[in-house]
Amino acid sequence: MKILIDNGHGVNTAGKGSPYALNKVKPALDLREWKWAREIAAKIYLVLKELGYDAELLVTEDRDVSLLERCHRVNAKCNELGTKNVMLISVHGNAAGNGRQWMSGRGWCCYTSPGKTSSDALAEKLYDAAERNFKGMKIRTEKAPDGDRDYEARFSMLVNTLCTAVLTENFFYDNVEDCKWMLSEEGKKAIVKTHIEGIVHYINSLG
Repeated sequence: MKILIDNGHGVNTAGKGSPYALNKVKPALDLREWKWAREIAAKIYLVLKELGYDAELLVTEDRDVSLLERCHRVNAKCNELGTKNVMLISVHGNAAGNGRQWMSGRGWCCYTSPGKTSSDALAEKLYDAAERNFKGMKIRTEKAPDGDRDYEARFSMLVNTLCTAVLTENFFYDNVEDCKWMLSEEGKKAIVKTHIEGIVHYINSLG
């Protein structure tokens, strides 16, 4: 199984960061999604490699690689290795506002494309891991319309790729408490561990 790890956005993406500069929060909570997502994705990649899995970072550039190009890279692997032999996990941080003020939205969640697909099974394994590792933190679920815990959306990385694909929103960087968690070593380790456990348990479930 080829495991593709995608890190959201790039250094040249406008916005996509905590409102630390405009608000008096101490310590200053400076989180840029593109940088944070790359750090988490790299950690997930390294652990998977250490465990002997065939993992690969989809985007190694700091610049923002277009969604079209990202999907092209995924589908090229699918065409090379077979759709059933590739899976995609896109790592993001969430936001409730426009980056100008701290917001009240909190929590972790996972997205899949609409309908019942193989991606739902991967999402469920990630939710199981999240329940174990995010004690005291909010886990967001959406049980309609198919009864699964994951949210459904027509995000390009989910609907324009050929393989099993999920997108994780790893807490809200424009919420003070979530942002502190995301920047803490404890939070980073828990987020990485959740992805690793979800991926490994999903692969093991395939037999």
